[in-house]
Amino acid sequence: MTVYRSRRPLTGPLTPSCVRDVTLPLTRYGRRGYRPDDVHALLDRLAYELGELSRQLHQVHAENERIKNALRAWQTTSAAPRVDRCEVD
Repeated sequence: MTVYRSRRPLTGPLTPSCVRDVTLPLTRYGRRGYRPDDVHALLDRLAYELGELSRQLHQVHAENERIKNALRAWQTTSAAPRVDRCEVD
């Protein structure tokens, strides 16, 4: 099995705009190939889903940061009374 190598390979992270901007060469007259409309529809769907995954990942990172900050704040407030109690004894 061979790997398809484009003349203009996608470099860097794959983004929705990279997927939308991909142009595939047309087949020569009389040869078999894919219908351009179907290929563009697939690329549009891939770009949309990649964008959604990217958006969801960003939301997860933001939620993770919010939870970490809330945990730090809770640890700080719950540790303070214990420190005071230990100093009194």
